[in-house]
Amino acid sequence: MKNKDCNPLDFLKNKNIDKSIPVPLYYQLKEILLEYIKNPNNCGCLPTEIEICKHYDISRPTVRQAINELVTDGYLERVKGKGTLIVRTKINQDYLLVIESFNEEMREKGLVHKTKVLEFEKIPANETISSNLQIKLESEVIKLIRLRSINDEPTLYVKTYLPSHLFQGLLNKDLENNSLYQIIENDYGYQITKSIRTIEAIKADEPLAKLLHIQKGDPIQYIESVSFLNEEIPFEYTLAFYRGNRNKFRFVLTNKKNKGNR
Repeated sequence: MKNKDCNPLDFLKNKNIDKSIPVPLYYQLKEILLEYIKNPNNCGCLPTEIEICKHYDISRPTVRQAINELVTDGYLERVKGKGTLIVRTKINQDYLLVIESFNEEMREKGLVHKTKVLEFEKIPANETISSNLQIKLESEVIKLIRLRSINDEPTLYVKTYLPSHLFQGLLNKDLENNSLYQIIENDYGYQITKSIRTIEAIKADEPLAKLLHIQKGDPIQYIESVSFLNEEIPFEYTLAFYRGNRNKFRFVLTNKKNKGNR
């Protein structure tokens, strides 16, 4: 966390704008602010536009142009009630590349992670759940809802549904401190072999925004997945909601035309 006494104006004190050269003032300011943004000791935010205007004796439109370009370039974001904040490096998520637990992936990346179980109970399967898990309507399933944080920041809200008949006693397991996938493989002896996942962009509604500490309407990476045991038995239907401003996903593609020529 940044020091509450951190003052972004301190960085600007030794950075000058030269009004005698033909380089536009907004561009000079942009370069100064970019240097500050890339400094690991930055305060996490910018001075206000008025503070920058007074410090450099330049117009507000000049300041606004420099900041707007940094917003467009992805270095800054405007947050209502908080001002202009520096965009932190997004977390590379491999959820669409491999089948592994969230806990394992975060450990491999050296990130401090935490899971909070919000709901953990048995419910009758509705039409969507039963269709995805290939079970009868109103069959008993286990509903598991978790809020997952990285470095003490809520990052992922996930709803998971599992057929009860495959996981007797699961409600007695500690899923705040243990991985669901590791429990499935180690305690129940199943092998997870395949997952079908789809991703789309949605906007956060008010309840989701409150859980993830973002604004209503902010972007969410929504991933729906069905996972299988032995490639045939669907055992997990999951709806995952990732904060768009803190996560990014990568894909590895191969050339289909070359597939048969190797």
